[in-house]
Amino acid sequence: MKSIVIDPITRLEGHGKIHLFVNDDGGLANCYFQIPELRGFEKFCQGRPVEELARITTRICGVCPDAHHMAAAKAADAVYGVTIPPAARKLRELMYNAFYAGDHTTHFYALGGPDFVCGPDAPKAERNILGVIAKVGIDAGKKVIAQRARGQRVIEIIGGKKVHPVTSLPGGLSKGITKEEQQEIIKIGQEMVEFAKFTVQVLNDVVLANKAYVDLILSDTYTHQTYNMGLVDSNGHVTFYDGEVRVTAPDGSKHAQYEPKNYLDYVAEHVEPYSYLKYPFLKKVGWKGFVDGMDSGVYKASPLSRLNVSDGMATPLAQAEYERYYETLTGDRSGKKPVHSTLATHWARVVELVFACEATLQQAQDEEILSPNVLNVPTGIVGEGVGIVEAPRGTLTHHYKTDQNGIVTEANLIVGTTNNNAPITMSIKRAAEGLIKKGSKITDGVLNRIEMAFRAYDPCFGCATHSLPGEMPLEVIVHDATTGEIVEVARR
Repeated sequence: MKSIVIDPITRLEGHGKIHLFVNDDGGLANCYFQIPELRGFEKFCQGRPVEELARITTRICGVCPDAHHMAAAKAADAVYGVTIPPAARKLRELMYNAFYAGDHTTHFYALGGPDFVCGPDAPKAERNILGVIAKVGIDAGKKVIAQRARGQRVIEIIGGKKVHPVTSLPGGLSKGITKEEQQEIIKIGQEMVEFAKFTVQVLNDVVLANKAYVDLILSDTYTHQTYNMGLVDSNGHVTFYDGEVRVTAPDGSKHAQYEPKNYLDYVAEHVEPYSYLKYPFLKKVGWKGFVDGMDSGVYKASPLSRLNVSDGMATPLAQAEYERYYETLTGDRSGKKPVHSTLATHWARVVELVFACEATLQQAQDEEILSPNVLNVPTGIVGEGVGIVEAPRGTLTHHYKTDQNGIVTEANLIVGTTNNNAPITMSIKRAAEGLIKKGSKITDGVLNRIEMAFRAYDPCFGCATHSLPGEMPLEVIVHDATTGEIVEVARR
């Protein structure tokens, strides 16, 4: 049996390792996706005033602090049993959509983009953000950087800081915005929408115009039929900040739809001895192992999943892209037939990017966001609260219990990527099974295609290991099946 180790995997946020065991006949015996880091934030939260968690949990990582800020703020609202003023709700959602517009831009161009824009088999020296810029032009690179800056500027105006926002409190926000700031955000929103149109054109020209890429997206190597999860608003549209959690089955039928406070009735967590990860699954279906299908409780929570559970998008350009996405991939533009192609997650992310930009502009034009009434001071305490938002990488849950003084006694966090731990493991195994055959040479392109299976999920494991040159340290160790001795080691 051969043992193949990809350590560390790259172009994700955090650290990870893939360990593949290959039989003598060339088939894949098993696959382990390991995360060797422990964050422990649930323990850090204990003993702290609950109102501090909207600032503390943003430090889990620098990639999606806004998502933790929002989930923590909503959970703290629930702990104190307070409804925030309409202006505060709109400002929170506006900031969150602007954050999404910047975050999805990062993944499409810097993390996932090199696999398609440069090509999965491109020289590793080109398979990075610099390679993407070389392909689409220096002006495009400037547009990407400007788009990131726009999102962070909106966060700074509403959230008080560009990276780790601080203004959400139990009951609303610590401050509102001025008329001048509103006008600046409107201008930013207009520029964001133009950038969204540009990104759609990049997707069309570079990815969808290449039949080989479309065939790769639709191939069995990158397909898994799992349940899907995501927030929907009262119209069934994709929403990031607030709504109910909807879960649909592999055949597209509705499995459940529930309020965030009831999440424990639907989600449970499985553990494996070889990883610090937990593996959430649907409680009413059950954990059946790393398998897909109607009888397996494994689910995905990703851009692809959010589109699959929804009835469409709430803005016109995004809705048009939604319909084109489903018509191309399933033949049914209504979206009733789910997409199960993992690599289509990149396209779904672009649809969401369009929505985030349009929503930022729309919400910035709402005059109610200028109201000075942005905080309802809590007057009582419930002692328990759940806050759920859609992080770019999946459904993010914060659940707090406190004493009567608001001091946290228990905290449970199911972060976006955690939802996808099981499907990521399965996707890596499926890709390895399809790509590693007896007698075949394990090339750099093969290893990169295995990495593409997890990269589509845009996983975030807490801290970055991005490699600017596009080359990661990689060691492949081949063991003798009988003696276990190392017979071959390949490094790069």
